[in-house]
Amino acid sequence: MEEIHIYHTNDLHSHFEHWPRIHELLVSRRKWHTEVGEDVFMFDIGDHMDRWHPLSDGTRGKGNTTLLNKAGYDAATIGNNEGITLPFKDLNTLYDDATFQVLVANLYTEDGKHPQWVKPYSIYKTKSGIKLGVIGLTAYFSHFYHLLGWRLTNPLEELSAQLENLKEKADIIILLSHLGINEDEQIAEQFPEIDVILGAHTHHILHEGKLINNSLLGAAGKFGMYVGHVRLQVDPITKQLIHKKAILYDSNKLPFLDNEDVMISELYENGKSILSKEIAKVPEEIKNKHDMAAMLCSALMEWCEADCAFLNKGLILKDLEKDVVTPYDLLSICPHPINPCVVELSGVELKEVLTQTLNEKWADLQLKGLGFRGTVMGSIVYAGITIFKGSKGLNIKINNEELVREKIYRLAIPDMFTFGRFFPEIHRAKHKTYYLPEFLRDLIEWKLKSGKDCS
Repeated sequence: MEEIHIYHTNDLHSHFEHWPRIHELLVSRRKWHTEVGEDVFMFDIGDHMDRWHPLSDGTRGKGNTTLLNKAGYDAATIGNNEGITLPFKDLNTLYDDATFQVLVANLYTEDGKHPQWVKPYSIYKTKSGIKLGVIGLTAYFSHFYHLLGWRLTNPLEELSAQLENLKEKADIIILLSHLGINEDEQIAEQFPEIDVILGAHTHHILHEGKLINNSLLGAAGKFGMYVGHVRLQVDPITKQLIHKKAILYDSNKLPFLDNEDVMISELYENGKSILSKEIAKVPEEIKNKHDMAAMLCSALMEWCEADCAFLNKGLILKDLEKDVVTPYDLLSICPHPINPCVVELSGVELKEVLTQTLNEKWADLQLKGLGFRGTVMGSIVYAGITIFKGSKGLNIKINNEELVREKIYRLAIPDMFTFGRFFPEIHRAKHKTYYLPEFLRDLIEWKLKSGKDCS
Protein backbone atom coordinates (compact mmCIF):
# COMPACT_ATOMS: atom_id res chain seq x y z
CA MET A 1 0.00 0.00 0.00
CA GLU A 2 1.09 3.57 -0.65
CA GLU A 3 1.15 5.80 2.44
CA ILE A 4 -0.03 9.41 2.15
CA HIS A 5 0.34 11.69 5.17
CA ILE A 6 -1.74 14.82 5.73
CA TYR A 7 -0.98 17.26 8.54
CA HIS A 8 -3.50 19.94 9.43
CA THR A 9 -3.96 22.88 11.78
CA ASN A 10 -6.92 25.17 12.39
CA ASP A 11 -8.07 28.13 14.44
CA LEU A 12 -4.64 29.13 15.69
CA HIS A 13 -6.03 32.66 16.23
CA SER A 14 -2.47 33.99 16.41
CA HIS A 15 -1.78 32.09 19.63
CA PHE A 16 1.89 31.54 18.89
CA GLU A 17 2.82 29.99 22.22
CA HIS A 18 2.94 26.55 20.58
CA TRP A 19 4.02 27.67 17.13
CA PRO A 20 7.79 26.93 17.40
CA ARG A 21 7.00 23.31 18.29
CA ILE A 22 4.35 23.05 15.57
CA HIS A 23 6.81 24.47 13.04
CA GLU A 24 9.48 22.00 14.10
CA LEU A 25 7.05 19.06 13.93
CA LEU A 26 5.87 19.93 10.43
CA VAL A 27 9.32 20.58 9.03
CA SER A 28 10.82 17.42 10.55
CA ARG A 29 7.87 15.23 9.56
CA ARG A 30 8.06 16.38 5.94
CA LYS A 31 11.74 15.47 5.96
CA TRP A 32 11.09 12.05 7.50
CA HIS A 33 8.32 11.08 5.10
CA THR A 34 10.18 12.37 2.07
CA GLU A 35 13.32 10.42 2.97
CA VAL A 36 11.38 7.11 2.97
CA GLY A 37 9.53 7.95 -0.23
CA GLU A 38 6.14 8.77 1.29
CA ASP A 39 3.99 11.69 0.19
CA VAL A 40 3.08 14.40 2.69
CA PHE A 41 0.75 17.40 2.48
CA MET A 42 0.13 20.18 4.98
CA PHE A 43 -3.04 22.28 5.21
CA ASP A 44 -4.34 25.08 7.43
CA ILE A 45 -8.12 25.30 7.78
CA GLY A 46 -8.46 28.99 8.55
CA ASP A 47 -8.39 31.54 11.37
CA HIS A 48 -4.63 31.23 11.58
CA MET A 49 -4.71 35.02 11.94
CA ASP A 50 -6.39 37.00 14.71
CA ARG A 51 -5.81 40.72 15.10
CA TRP A 52 -5.62 40.61 18.90
CA HIS A 53 -1.90 39.81 18.45
CA PRO A 54 0.33 42.78 17.56
CA LEU A 55 2.14 40.89 14.78
CA SER A 56 -1.14 40.06 13.05
CA ASP A 57 -2.58 43.52 13.60
CA GLY A 58 0.59 45.36 12.65
CA THR A 59 1.16 43.37 9.45
CA ARG A 60 -2.56 42.91 8.70
CA GLY A 61 -2.00 39.16 8.69
CA LYS A 62 1.04 39.06 6.43
CA GLY A 63 3.16 37.94 9.37
CA ASN A 64 0.93 34.85 9.57
CA THR A 65 1.45 34.21 5.86
CA THR A 66 5.21 34.28 6.45
CA LEU A 67 4.90 31.69 9.23
CA LEU A 68 2.85 29.38 7.01
CA ASN A 69 5.44 29.79 4.27
CA LYS A 70 8.32 28.87 6.56
CA ALA A 71 6.52 25.79 7.87
CA GLY A 72 6.00 24.51 4.31
CA TYR A 73 2.22 24.46 4.02
CA ASP A 74 0.79 23.29 0.71
CA ALA A 75 -2.57 25.06 0.98
CA ALA A 76 -4.87 26.95 3.31
CA THR A 77 -8.42 28.13 3.36
CA ILE A 78 -9.57 31.29 5.11
CA GLY A 79 -11.65 31.66 8.24
CA ASN A 80 -13.85 34.53 9.29
CA ASN A 81 -10.90 36.24 10.99
CA GLU A 82 -9.07 36.51 7.69
CA GLY A 83 -12.27 37.15 5.78
CA ILE A 84 -14.18 39.79 7.73
CA THR A 85 -11.75 41.44 10.14
CA LEU A 86 -9.57 42.85 7.36
CA PRO A 87 -10.47 45.69 5.00
CA PHE A 88 -10.86 44.65 1.36
CA LYS A 89 -7.39 45.82 0.34
CA ASP A 90 -5.69 44.02 3.22
CA LEU A 91 -7.38 40.69 2.48
CA ASN A 92 -6.81 41.14 -1.23
CA THR A 93 -3.05 41.46 -0.61
CA LEU A 94 -2.76 39.12 2.38
CA TYR A 95 -1.33 36.26 0.33
CA ASP A 96 0.78 38.23 -2.16
CA ASP A 97 3.93 36.47 -0.95
CA ALA A 98 2.37 33.11 -0.12
CA THR A 99 4.25 30.01 -1.27
CA PHE A 100 1.12 27.91 -0.68
CA GLN A 101 -2.23 27.87 -2.45
CA VAL A 102 -5.33 29.53 -1.01
CA LEU A 103 -8.45 27.43 -1.61
CA VAL A 104 -11.85 29.08 -1.06
CA ALA A 105 -14.50 27.84 -3.47
CA ASN A 106 -17.27 30.14 -2.20
CA LEU A 107 -15.40 33.48 -2.23
CA TYR A 108 -15.85 35.85 -5.18
CA THR A 109 -15.35 39.48 -6.02
CA GLU A 110 -18.47 41.51 -6.74
CA ASP A 111 -18.10 40.88 -10.48
CA GLY A 112 -18.66 37.15 -9.86
CA LYS A 113 -15.06 36.01 -10.32
CA HIS A 114 -12.70 34.40 -7.85
CA PRO A 115 -10.01 36.86 -6.73
CA GLN A 116 -6.68 36.20 -8.45
CA TRP A 117 -5.15 34.77 -5.25
CA VAL A 118 -7.90 32.17 -4.79
CA LYS A 119 -8.57 28.78 -6.36
CA PRO A 120 -11.76 26.84 -5.62
CA TYR A 121 -9.83 23.57 -5.54
CA SER A 122 -6.48 22.13 -6.45
CA ILE A 123 -5.28 18.69 -7.49
CA TYR A 124 -2.12 17.29 -5.92
CA LYS A 125 -0.34 14.28 -7.40
CA THR A 126 1.60 11.73 -5.41
CA LYS A 127 4.79 10.18 -6.74
CA SER A 128 2.84 7.21 -8.09
CA GLY A 129 0.28 9.45 -9.82
CA ILE A 130 -2.58 9.27 -7.31
CA LYS A 131 -4.58 12.50 -7.55
CA LEU A 132 -5.85 14.27 -4.44
CA GLY A 133 -8.58 16.81 -5.13
CA VAL A 134 -8.64 19.41 -2.33
CA ILE A 135 -11.51 21.92 -1.97
CA GLY A 136 -11.71 24.86 0.44
CA LEU A 137 -14.84 26.43 1.94
CA THR A 138 -15.32 29.23 4.46
CA ALA A 139 -18.15 30.09 6.85
CA TYR A 140 -21.22 31.67 5.27
CA PHE A 141 -21.11 35.22 6.67
CA SER A 142 -22.34 36.56 3.36
CA HIS A 143 -23.72 39.90 4.62
CA PHE A 144 -20.44 40.90 6.26
CA TYR A 145 -18.40 39.92 3.22
CA HIS A 146 -20.76 42.00 1.10
CA LEU A 147 -20.22 45.04 3.33
CA LEU A 148 -16.49 44.68 2.72
CA GLY A 149 -16.83 44.39 -1.07
CA TRP A 150 -16.80 40.59 -1.52
CA ARG A 151 -19.45 38.10 -2.57
CA LEU A 152 -19.84 34.82 -0.70
CA THR A 153 -21.91 31.95 -2.04
CA ASN A 154 -23.70 29.21 -0.13
CA PRO A 155 -20.98 26.69 0.79
CA LEU A 156 -23.07 23.55 0.27
CA GLU A 157 -24.29 24.69 -3.13
CA GLU A 158 -20.74 25.63 -4.08
CA LEU A 159 -19.45 22.29 -2.85
CA SER A 160 -21.95 20.41 -4.98
CA ALA A 161 -20.84 22.32 -8.08
CA GLN A 162 -17.14 21.83 -7.39
CA LEU A 163 -17.58 18.11 -6.78
CA GLU A 164 -19.01 17.84 -10.27
CA ASN A 165 -15.76 19.34 -11.55
CA LEU A 166 -13.63 17.02 -9.45
CA LYS A 167 -15.31 13.63 -9.61
CA GLU A 168 -13.64 12.62 -12.89
CA LYS A 169 -10.32 14.31 -12.07
CA ALA A 170 -9.43 13.08 -8.58
CA ASP A 171 -8.92 9.68 -6.98
CA ILE A 172 -9.30 11.03 -3.44
CA ILE A 173 -11.32 14.09 -2.39
CA ILE A 174 -10.41 16.19 0.66
CA LEU A 175 -12.39 19.15 1.98
CA LEU A 176 -10.82 22.00 3.98
CA SER A 177 -13.91 23.17 5.84
CA HIS A 178 -14.04 26.33 7.93
CA LEU A 179 -17.76 25.74 8.43
CA GLY A 180 -18.10 24.03 11.81
CA ILE A 181 -18.83 20.55 13.10
CA ASN A 182 -22.58 20.58 12.35
CA GLU A 183 -22.03 21.48 8.70
CA ASP A 184 -19.19 18.96 8.41
CA GLU A 185 -21.44 16.19 9.65
CA GLN A 186 -24.17 17.28 7.25
CA ILE A 187 -21.67 17.25 4.38
CA ALA A 188 -20.52 13.76 5.31
CA GLU A 189 -24.13 12.57 5.14
CA GLN A 190 -24.94 14.41 1.92
CA PHE A 191 -21.70 13.94 -0.05
CA PRO A 192 -20.29 10.44 0.55
CA GLU A 193 -17.82 10.96 -2.30
CA ILE A 194 -15.70 13.13 0.03
CA ASP A 195 -13.07 10.94 1.64
CA VAL A 196 -11.68 13.33 4.28
CA ILE A 197 -13.17 16.47 5.85
CA LEU A 198 -10.70 18.59 7.80
CA GLY A 199 -12.75 20.89 10.01
CA ALA A 200 -12.48 24.19 11.87
CA HIS A 201 -14.48 27.22 13.08
CA THR A 202 -16.27 25.58 16.03
CA HIS A 203 -12.95 24.62 17.69
CA HIS A 204 -14.02 21.00 18.04
CA ILE A 205 -11.51 18.26 18.87
CA LEU A 206 -11.61 14.84 17.24
CA HIS A 207 -8.77 12.86 18.81
CA GLU A 208 -9.12 9.89 16.48
CA GLY A 209 -11.35 11.46 13.88
CA LYS A 210 -14.96 10.60 13.30
CA LEU A 211 -16.21 8.36 10.52
CA ILE A 212 -19.60 9.24 9.01
CA ASN A 213 -20.56 7.09 6.05
CA ASN A 214 -17.49 7.20 3.81
CA SER A 215 -16.07 10.45 5.19
CA LEU A 216 -13.40 10.69 7.87
CA LEU A 217 -13.70 13.93 9.86
CA GLY A 218 -10.63 15.44 11.48
CA ALA A 219 -10.27 18.56 13.64
CA ALA A 220 -7.57 19.94 15.92
CA GLY A 221 -9.35 22.25 18.36
CA LYS A 222 -7.98 25.79 18.69
CA PHE A 223 -4.96 27.93 19.58
CA GLY A 224 -2.45 25.35 18.28
CA MET A 225 -3.13 23.01 21.17
CA TYR A 226 -3.12 20.11 18.72
CA VAL A 227 -1.78 19.22 15.28
CA GLY A 228 -3.80 16.79 13.19
CA HIS A 229 -2.37 13.88 11.21
CA VAL A 230 -4.38 11.79 8.75
CA ARG A 231 -2.81 8.68 7.25
CA LEU A 232 -4.20 7.30 4.02
CA GLN A 233 -3.35 3.88 2.62
CA VAL A 234 -3.98 3.63 -1.11
CA ASP A 235 -3.61 0.77 -3.57
CA PRO A 236 -1.19 2.25 -6.15
CA ILE A 237 -2.51 -0.06 -8.89
CA THR A 238 -6.26 0.46 -8.52
CA LYS A 239 -5.86 3.89 -6.84
CA GLN A 240 -8.49 2.87 -4.31
CA LEU A 241 -8.37 4.25 -0.80
CA ILE A 242 -8.06 1.17 1.42
CA HIS A 243 -7.67 2.61 4.91
CA LYS A 244 -7.67 5.99 6.65
CA LYS A 245 -6.84 6.99 10.19
CA ALA A 246 -6.81 10.29 12.09
CA ILE A 247 -4.83 11.19 15.20
CA LEU A 248 -3.92 14.38 17.06
CA TYR A 249 -0.59 15.41 18.57
CA ASP A 250 -0.79 17.36 21.82
CA SER A 251 1.45 20.41 21.37
CA ASN A 252 2.21 20.47 25.09
CA LYS A 253 3.82 17.04 24.71
CA LEU A 254 5.94 17.92 21.70
CA PRO A 255 9.68 18.27 22.40
CA PHE A 256 10.69 21.54 24.07
CA LEU A 257 12.89 23.75 21.90
CA ASP A 258 15.78 25.55 23.55
CA ASN A 259 14.94 28.90 22.00
CA GLU A 260 11.15 28.70 21.78
CA ASP A 261 10.51 31.38 24.41
CA VAL A 262 12.76 33.77 22.49
CA MET A 263 10.97 32.95 19.22
CA ILE A 264 7.55 33.57 20.74
CA SER A 265 8.70 36.83 22.31
CA GLU A 266 10.21 38.05 19.04
CA LEU A 267 6.92 37.58 17.20
CA TYR A 268 5.20 39.75 19.79
CA GLU A 269 7.91 42.40 19.94
CA ASN A 270 8.09 42.64 16.14
CA GLY A 271 4.39 43.42 16.02
CA LYS A 272 4.64 45.85 18.93
CA SER A 273 7.42 47.71 17.13
CA ILE A 274 5.28 48.11 14.01
CA LEU A 275 2.47 49.57 16.12
CA SER A 276 4.68 51.97 18.09
CA LYS A 277 3.91 55.26 16.32
CA GLU A 278 2.25 57.84 18.58
CA ILE A 279 -1.16 58.82 17.24
CA ALA A 280 -3.01 60.91 19.82
CA LYS A 281 -2.87 62.60 23.21
CA VAL A 282 -4.88 61.25 26.12
CA PRO A 283 -6.80 63.64 28.38
CA GLU A 284 -5.95 63.10 32.05
CA GLU A 285 -9.59 62.51 32.92
CA ILE A 286 -10.01 59.36 30.80
CA LYS A 287 -6.91 57.31 31.61
CA ASN A 288 -8.96 55.19 34.00
CA LYS A 289 -10.45 52.19 32.17
CA HIS A 290 -13.96 52.94 33.46
CA ASP A 291 -13.81 56.46 32.08
CA MET A 292 -12.34 55.10 28.86
CA ALA A 293 -15.37 52.80 28.51
CA ALA A 294 -17.67 55.79 28.96
CA MET A 295 -15.71 57.71 26.32
CA LEU A 296 -15.93 54.77 23.92
CA CYS A 297 -19.69 54.58 24.45
CA SER A 298 -20.02 58.28 23.67
CA ALA A 299 -17.84 57.84 20.58
CA LEU A 300 -19.96 54.89 19.48
CA MET A 301 -23.17 56.94 19.62
CA GLU A 302 -21.57 59.91 17.90
CA TRP A 303 -19.78 57.96 15.17
CA CYS A 304 -22.89 55.93 14.31
CA GLU A 305 -25.12 59.01 14.46
CA ALA A 306 -27.42 57.13 16.80
CA ASP A 307 -29.94 58.34 19.35
CA CYS A 308 -28.24 56.49 22.18
CA ALA A 309 -25.73 53.75 22.92
CA PHE A 310 -24.59 51.25 25.50
CA LEU A 311 -21.73 48.79 25.87
CA ASN A 312 -20.12 46.62 28.52
CA LYS A 313 -17.16 47.96 30.50
CA GLY A 314 -15.28 44.69 30.06
CA LEU A 315 -14.44 45.78 26.51
CA ILE A 316 -11.71 47.99 28.02
CA LEU A 317 -9.17 45.65 29.59
CA LYS A 318 -6.96 48.06 31.52
CA ASP A 319 -6.12 51.66 32.31
CA LEU A 320 -4.08 53.85 29.99
CA GLU A 321 -0.93 55.03 31.72
CA LYS A 322 0.47 57.36 29.06
CA ASP A 323 -0.07 60.92 27.96
CA VAL A 324 0.02 59.81 24.31
CA VAL A 325 -1.10 56.54 22.76
CA THR A 326 0.07 54.28 19.96
CA PRO A 327 -1.89 51.70 17.97
CA TYR A 328 -0.26 49.12 20.25
CA ASP A 329 -1.73 50.82 23.32
CA LEU A 330 -5.21 50.80 21.79
CA LEU A 331 -4.79 47.15 20.82
CA SER A 332 -3.74 46.34 24.38
CA ILE A 333 -6.77 47.94 26.02
CA CYS A 334 -9.34 46.97 23.34
CA PRO A 335 -8.14 43.92 21.34
CA HIS A 336 -11.55 42.70 20.18
CA PRO A 337 -12.44 42.30 16.48
CA ILE A 338 -15.83 43.81 17.29
CA ASN A 339 -17.54 46.30 14.98
CA PRO A 340 -20.03 49.09 15.68
CA CYS A 341 -23.67 48.29 14.99
CA VAL A 342 -26.94 50.23 15.05
CA VAL A 343 -30.21 48.45 15.75
CA GLU A 344 -33.61 50.10 15.38
CA LEU A 345 -36.02 49.49 18.26
CA SER A 346 -39.36 50.87 19.30
CA GLY A 347 -39.56 52.66 22.61
CA VAL A 348 -41.25 49.61 24.13
CA GLU A 349 -38.47 47.31 22.91
CA LEU A 350 -35.74 49.72 23.97
CA LYS A 351 -37.17 49.95 27.49
CA GLU A 352 -37.17 46.16 27.79
CA VAL A 353 -33.56 45.97 26.61
CA LEU A 354 -32.44 48.70 29.00
CA THR A 355 -34.24 46.98 31.86
CA GLN A 356 -32.22 43.86 31.12
CA THR A 357 -28.95 45.82 31.15
CA LEU A 358 -29.56 46.64 34.83
CA ASN A 359 -29.15 42.99 35.81
CA GLU A 360 -26.24 42.60 38.21
CA LYS A 361 -25.06 39.48 36.35
CA TRP A 362 -23.16 41.54 33.75
CA ALA A 363 -20.39 42.64 36.10
CA ASP A 364 -18.98 39.13 36.57
CA LEU A 365 -20.42 37.28 33.57
CA GLN A 366 -17.66 35.34 31.80
CA LEU A 367 -17.74 35.29 28.02
CA LYS A 368 -15.76 33.58 25.29
CA GLY A 369 -16.32 34.06 21.58
CA LEU A 370 -18.46 36.49 19.56
CA GLY A 371 -15.28 38.50 18.98
CA PHE A 372 -14.80 39.22 22.70
CA ARG A 373 -11.16 38.86 23.74
CA GLY A 374 -11.56 39.79 27.40
CA THR A 375 -12.62 37.64 30.36
CA VAL A 376 -15.75 39.14 31.96
CA MET A 377 -18.44 41.31 30.42
CA GLY A 378 -18.42 44.04 33.03
CA SER A 379 -21.29 46.31 33.98
CA ILE A 380 -23.11 48.37 31.34
CA VAL A 381 -22.27 51.99 30.54
CA TYR A 382 -24.62 54.31 28.60
CA ALA A 383 -24.56 57.35 26.32
CA GLY A 384 -27.64 59.45 25.66
CA ILE A 385 -29.56 57.32 28.17
CA THR A 386 -30.72 58.25 31.67
CA ILE A 387 -32.36 55.59 33.86
CA PHE A 388 -33.74 56.15 37.34
CA LYS A 389 -36.38 54.51 39.46
CA GLY A 390 -39.61 56.40 39.96
CA SER A 391 -42.79 55.72 41.89
CA LYS A 392 -44.21 53.86 38.90
CA GLY A 393 -41.09 51.88 38.02
CA LEU A 394 -38.22 52.78 35.75
CA ASN A 395 -38.10 56.22 34.24
CA ILE A 396 -36.03 56.39 31.08
CA LYS A 397 -34.95 59.44 29.14
CA ILE A 398 -33.23 59.48 25.76
CA ASN A 399 -31.16 62.63 25.35
CA ASN A 400 -33.07 64.24 28.26
CA GLU A 401 -36.48 63.53 26.70
CA GLU A 402 -38.98 61.02 28.04
CA LEU A 403 -38.89 57.73 26.15
CA VAL A 404 -41.82 57.44 23.71
CA ARG A 405 -43.28 53.97 23.41
CA GLU A 406 -44.15 54.20 19.70
CA LYS A 407 -41.03 56.05 18.56
CA ILE A 408 -38.28 54.20 16.67
CA TYR A 409 -34.84 54.72 18.20
CA ARG A 410 -31.40 54.11 16.73
CA LEU A 411 -29.41 52.26 19.38
CA ALA A 412 -25.64 51.90 18.86
CA ILE A 413 -24.04 48.79 20.37
CA PRO A 414 -21.05 46.46 19.90
CA ASP A 415 -22.06 43.98 17.21
CA MET A 416 -21.56 40.99 19.53
CA PHE A 417 -24.90 41.83 21.18
CA THR A 418 -26.64 40.94 17.91
CA PHE A 419 -25.01 37.49 17.67
CA GLY A 420 -25.59 36.21 21.17
CA ARG A 421 -28.92 35.73 22.91
CA PHE A 422 -28.26 38.41 25.52
CA PHE A 423 -31.18 40.59 24.47
CA PRO A 424 -34.06 38.88 22.62
CA GLU A 425 -35.40 42.20 21.30
CA ILE A 426 -32.04 42.98 19.69
CA HIS A 427 -31.71 39.47 18.32
CA ARG A 428 -35.18 39.67 16.72
CA ALA A 429 -34.83 43.23 15.40
CA LYS A 430 -35.31 43.44 11.64
CA HIS A 431 -33.21 46.54 11.06
CA LYS A 432 -29.54 46.21 11.98
CA THR A 433 -26.72 48.18 10.40
CA TYR A 434 -23.19 46.86 10.76
CA TYR A 435 -20.18 49.09 10.21
CA LEU A 436 -17.12 47.36 8.73
CA PRO A 437 -14.11 47.28 8.76
CA GLU A 438 -13.91 49.63 11.77
CA PHE A 439 -13.25 48.06 15.17
CA LEU A 440 -14.22 49.65 18.46
CA ARG A 441 -10.59 50.66 19.05
CA ASP A 442 -10.72 52.60 15.79
CA LEU A 443 -13.51 54.68 17.32
CA ILE A 444 -11.32 55.38 20.35
CA GLU A 445 -8.59 56.63 18.03
CA TRP A 446 -11.13 58.70 16.08
CA LYS A 447 -12.45 60.28 19.28
CA LEU A 448 -9.00 61.07 20.65
CA LYS A 449 -7.90 62.63 17.37
CA SER A 450 -11.10 64.64 16.95
CA GLY A 451 -10.15 67.14 19.62
CA LYS A 452 -13.72 67.05 20.92
CA ASP A 453 -14.67 66.69 24.55
CA CYS A 454 -13.82 63.11 25.55
CA SER A 455 -15.49 63.13 28.95
